[in-house]
Amino acid sequence: MINVIRSLVFYAGYFLAMLVCGVLFLPPAPFLPLRSRYRLLNLYNHFIIAWFRLACGVRHDFRGHERLPEGPCVILANHQSEWETVYLQLLHPPVCTVLKRELLNIPIFGWGLRLLHPIALDRSKPARAMKQVLTQGKTRLDEGLSVLIFPEGTRVAPGNRRRYNKSGTVIACRAGVPVVPVAHNAGERWPGRHWVKRPGRLSLEVGEPIETAGRTSEEVMAEVEAWIEARLAEISEVPRPATAAPPITDKPLA
Repeated sequence: MINVIRSLVFYAGYFLAMLVCGVLFLPPAPFLPLRSRYRLLNLYNHFIIAWFRLACGVRHDFRGHERLPEGPCVILANHQSEWETVYLQLLHPPVCTVLKRELLNIPIFGWGLRLLHPIALDRSKPARAMKQVLTQGKTRLDEGLSVLIFPEGTRVAPGNRRRYNKSGTVIACRAGVPVVPVAHNAGERWPGRHWVKRPGRLSLEVGEPIETAGRTSEEVMAEVEAWIEARLAEISEVPRPATAAPPITDKPLA
């Protein structure tokens, strides 16, 4: 029962913050330079991360932030919940997120996303979506933005595993930028398919940048997946499976 009460309190603050930010931040945001726009709109993200920790009794164990490179990079992270979509916007800003186009239609939240130059995909057209990721991803990197991709293609519950899509490493290899792997167990605290949050330790680790010069996207992807899975085996309370499910073919990216 205490977790239900905590979750209700959390969502009261969650939606109130969204409303306040929509009223105060969205109107001036389009008139700001892109980097200033990120700083303003990401105040919402900072609040949600802090409020989640306070309201739901979650302890943070974050490691490896000092490993982030100075310039733009491709961030590849496992995907378990909504938490990482909020937090990873703060990891190496400005960051362009690859996401499903439907999110842009959510009132207030989606309007803010549109202002951050995401790569919004129509998942019903996988071939077109893949081409869009590759072309727009390199463009964003050339503009000085980092690119965030969840290579599993969708949320994967703790204790499950799915093969990684290599589109992120293809972009990085073409642009000549490093890949930064990120592993976390956020789905154990913020379940992806249930609204009740769970107290406990939320661990996130940033890996060493993986250089892409002179390497194939397959080689880099294999290294990324091996690193993330090794870290997940250490930080997860739910045991990791030995093998991955087949990759998603009709939904290349979430």
